[in-house]
Amino acid sequence: MSTPQVPVGTIKSFGEFGPKYEVGHPTRHLDDGDWMVEVVLVETGEKVEYRLTHVIDDPKAA
Repeated sequence: MSTPQVPVGTIKSFGEFGPKYEVGHPTRHLDDGDWMVEVVLVETGEKVEYRLTHVIDDPKAA
């Protein structure tokens, strides 16, 4: 199992109109083949985990 390509440092938003977040590094591999990635919410600085498939699908923040 190799670590996936993750757009570390990219600023994205949760969906089209959601809050902005900065993409961090992968944290763990999931049983379904996806990865959890640490993201930092831009407004609060809070660190949370988010599925890599969602990170890839979310738009870059404007």
